[in-house]
Amino acid sequence: MGHWWYRNIVEPGKLPLLLALLSFVMSFLVTRVITRLIRAGRGPFKNITPGGVHIHHVVPGVILVIIGGFGAVGSGGRGFGAMASAVIFGLGAGLVLDEFALILHLDDVYWSEQGRKSVEIVVLTAALVALILGGFLPFGVNDLTSEERQSRGLIIMNTATNFFLALIALWKGKARTALFGMVIPFVALVGAIRLARPGSPYAKRFYAKRPRARAKARLRAFHHDRRWAGPRRKFENFIGGTPDPARAPVSKPTKH
Repeated sequence: MGHWWYRNIVEPGKLPLLLALLSFVMSFLVTRVITRLIRAGRGPFKNITPGGVHIHHVVPGVILVIIGGFGAVGSGGRGFGAMASAVIFGLGAGLVLDEFALILHLDDVYWSEQGRKSVEIVVLTAALVALILGGFLPFGVNDLTSEERQSRGLIIMNTATNFFLALIALWKGKARTALFGMVIPFVALVGAIRLARPGSPYAKRFYAKRPRARAKARLRAFHHDRRWAGPRRKFENFIGGTPDPARAPVSKPTKH
């Protein structure tokens, strides 16, 4: 275990990445706990509203990301400065991505259905960083044997192939498959081979004159969404909290 830790974490210089991941996850979880306590009216926490302006936590998050990012560049990626900058960056990234939906919609949708996008992007980001961190990367390790050089060459070719297949999966409207397929073998291959999702650029380009393919793609997307929508919703509610029920639009009285 000690040999693996040194060869795959310490020697390639991935210790700051590990610290950034841990601080990122911790920042997100603590923020969600605090916001849920504020929402329930429990505990000592309150919204910050100086002068009547609600300060979202994405604001200090951006500041921390800037400090951590420039600190990491200035430290050269080594030493205490790099590790401290990684922690600061991870804390800021957790605050920023927790309000990803607000940035996307330019509206306070934190406790709405649109706010689920924040939870999705945080989970995907953490999963990808963890896979990269725990994976066998072909860069950063010195003094390689001939067998290690050969295996790393194969990994580089495999990474390039996965990236190409991930682009095809993304073209077919399968963003999650494309993201995970960049680091997990054969995932992107499945997404690249199977039918595209309706409305994707690939479907619009190649299914325009193929009504049977369009119908089959819609049916497959319907069954997939119905199978996984429930478990995904429960998981997101467990992490991020249950969204507020959608409010029906208030109809204005017409003038006669």
